[in-house]
Amino acid sequence: MESKVRKKRKYEGAEKFVTKIKEIQDEAKAVLEKVQEKIKKYADRKRAEVNKYKVEGLVMLSTKDLKYQMIERKIEKLTERFVGSYKIKKIISTNAVELELLATIKIYPVVNISRIQKYIGQVEGQRKEQSAPVIIEEKKE
Repeated sequence: MESKVRKKRKYEGAEKFVTKIKEIQDEAKAVLEKVQEKIKKYADRKRAEVNKYKVEGLVMLSTKDLKYQMIERKIEKLTERFVGSYKIKKIISTNAVELELLATIKIYPVVNISRIQKYIGQVEGQRKEQSAPVIIEEKKE
């Protein structure tokens, strides 16, 4: 039996093919990096820094995701854009935090930082008071 032994030779066609594929891969890699930078630039425009939010800090939650829960408020454009003051339980990532929400709010407690805003308390001496009822024809209204 004769065994055929392969001789080690260099094939010019294969070498050209390999160099061509490497050039294409390098070009594709450069294009992908450029696109990633562009996407990051536009994504970062709306992103807030997670550093300004701390665990146990107070934030307000956007009502954008709560619209179906705010049924009693019929006029949408008159509803508040942000509600409550909720504590941050945990910082999940650079753009997500976990909140301590009330049991009545039926959303997942981990929210994107684009849906929260830092809570700023009332100025000292400023109060939110309801105005006294107006009496018309001896009836309170």
